[in-house]
Formats: sequence, structure tokens, C-alpha cells
Amino acid sequence: MELSPSLTWLLDEAGSAPSPEWFLAELGRRLLLDGMPIAGGALTLAAPHPIITRRTWLWRAETGEVIEALSFSNTLLREADGQWLLGLGPVEESIVGKPPGNATLGWAGARPFADSEGLCLKDVARFAAPSVAALSARAGLTALLEAYLGRRSAARVQAGAMTRGVGETIQAALLCADLRDFTALSEATEPAVMIAMLDAWFDRIAGAVHAFGGEVLKFMGDGVLAIFPVTSTPRSACEAALRAVSSARAGMAHLDSLRQDKGAPALPFGIAVHFGEILWGNVGAADRLDFTAIGPAVNLVSRLEGLCKPLGHSVLVSGAVAAEVVMPLVAAGEHQLRGIAKPCAVFTLV
Repeated sequence: MELSPSLTWLLDEAGSAPSPEWFLAELGRRLLLDGMPIAGGALTLAAPHPIITRRTWLWRAETGEVIEALSFSNTLLREADGQWLLGLGPVEESIVGKPPGNATLGWAGARPFADSEGLCLKDVARFAAPSVAALSARAGLTALLEAYLGRRSAARVQAGAMTRGVGETIQAALLCADLRDFTALSEATEPAVMIAMLDAWFDRIAGAVHAFGGEVLKFMGDGVLAIFPVTSTPRSACEAALRAVSSARAGMAHLDSLRQDKGAPALPFGIAVHFGEILWGNVGAADRLDFTAIGPAVNLVSRLEGLCKPLGHSVLVSGAVAAEVVMPLVAAGEHQLRGIAKPCAVFTLV
């Protein structure tokens, strides 16, 4: 049996594809070289993720561009894929592999596909199944790691940074946030209601952190530790952290309004922001690791957050952050923090 160049590639080389988007674009390019009248393609994979159910990559032959679409409901994204493909031409779609993966591979034609071309595309789906299964497994692992570790930490772990004690020293703005009077509130609240309340709080904090380029490292009870690594300048990292704080405050004000409309109490909180060096890497037991940040800067931001309630402020900013940013801050004096040798200059937002 003589195979087309595309099928030979799927059989011999496609298994080493670095990503679903690369696989789809390269397969589409090779089908064009085989003379197939392809205008675009779509590859859909299931996603083991808390909120994303399926991921789809859409490729346009004219430009070679690949974009990604996400589905956040149990409805198969294939309906949306089909509409996108139909905008390019007649559609030929195939299930790739066997359940429970339910991957799909669809193609839009520059003209109606001939019967022989439709059969060829079905052969493409059959030969693509092993590579798509491998891509789906890698994409699923990435999604799971990102859900539990965060995007940057997950990338480090997947790159092989899994040895205990191995890490790197980086500069970052650190954000530490915590609900006030959480213990008393939890004792007076049903567990299911408490979990929903925590989720709403974490949505406001983590959503703001991610929106401004930060990464949540830990959820600790009702607390959050996040970092904004320096990727260009310390100022940009610190200002991104402060913008995230402002966004989180607005989100919490809206949440408190909703809670008060239902007769529930407001949720007081404290947020501290500091800038410094941290060791970012693996800490833990020989067979159970945590990818996290440690160092004096982490200790300081935690102690600074604990000062919010005594000083009567919901947000406190260290002098190290104030020295980097141009946005106006209000001085709140110098304070001795437990376990920190030198007094810390403290500021708050206007």
C-alpha cells in the first residue's frame, strides 16, 4: 500500500509534534502540498480542567494563523467549530481515536470535497489518532499542572525542575491577602456556604492577580500568596501588583454589596504588597514536593499583611514597593514586624 506524503508524515514523524497548534498547522500545510483543497481546519481536545471543558485550535490556510478557542460548558464546542469552518467552505469532520477522548478533526474545503477526498480525510483522522492521543495527554497534563501550580510553576515542573532543593532566585513583587475574622465566621457558617464564600473571595483576588500578569502560588486556608516576577523592570512588576490590588478591592466592594443585599455580613480583608528577592523552587519531603517561594521577602509580606488590622487599613505597601512606583501612596509610618530585624516603612493606597 502506497501512502501519501501526509499519511507517511503522520505515521513516522507527527508523534513528536510540540503542540496541538503546531500539529494542526503542519498537517494542514502538508495536505495542501498533497493537493487537497483545504481552506482551514480545526482540532478539538477534551480538557481536564476546573472550568474549561474543551480546547479547540482553528487554522486558516490563507494566512497560516492558528487561534485557540475554549469551551466553558458541557456543550461540545464542535457546534462553534462547525460554524467557523462553514465560514470558509464545505466541512468534512471526523472523530479521532476512541472514547473517552472524543477528539475531533475538521476541515473546510475551498470547494466541495470529492468523494475520494472525503475518504482521504477519514484516513488522515485514522492515521492521526496516535499523535492526537499523545498531544491530548500532554495538553491534559499541562492543564492539570497549571490548575494546581499556576502557569509559570507548571512550565518549570514540566521542564524537569523536580529535584528537591533546586530553585532560582528571582526578583518579584509579592502579594499576601487574608480574610479577617475567618475563624469566627467559619464557626457560625454552614460548610457548604463557607466554601462558596471562600470561592467568591478567591475569585476576586486570583482573578485580579492573573489579569495583571501575576501568579497565585498558594491558597492557605483563607489566605493567598501571589507573585509578580520582574520580566522587564521592578517598577512594572510593582505597579502591576498595585493595580491588581485596586482591582481586587473593587471586586470585594461589589461582593460585599451582593452579600449585604442578602443579609450577609461584609468580608473584611487585608492585603500587603512587598518587593524583593525570593527563592522560587521545590521544597518538601523526598516524595512530596511543593513548588513555592521562600525567603525573607516572603516572611516580610506575611508579617506586613498581619499589620493591616491593627493599623485599620485594608491595604499596606512596603517601602521597597514605594521606592519603585510613581503612583501616589500615603505614608503610614515605620513599624517593627515580628521576626524582621529592621523596621519597615509602611504605606497605604490613597
